[in-house]
Amino acid sequence: MNLLNVAEQNSIEIKQWPEFRAGDTITVVYKIVEGNKEREQLFQGVVIQRKGTATTGTFTIRKISGGVGVERIFPINSPKIASIEVNKHGKVRRARIFYLRDMVGKSARIEERRVNTTKAK
Repeated sequence: MNLLNVAEQNSIEIKQWPEFRAGDTITVVYKIVEGNKEREQLFQGVVIQRKGTATTGTFTIRKISGGVGVERIFPINSPKIASIEVNKHGKVRRARIFYLRDMVGKSARIEERRVNTTKAK
């Protein structure tokens, strides 16, 4: 095994988040430090891409705020992320849905995907 991978695995704590992918609407609660105060802020939007693997992975979320599109990139294993909640599972056919940037209004909506939560025996 590569020495860099071994050092990375030993030093970084891998967090367990719910399963999500491009097209899903999620809410990320992250911590913001202002001076000596710390507060939590919510960022809710559509996941437009997931990139990287395990410890070095990132995901990009897009939301419309005040009529302006806002995108934010979060590292999966960031210590600043308090929690991730999946609100809706979207039905998309691509891993990176950058075409969402050009859409406005109703055309920018993503159809909801049905998720089977029961296990077949």
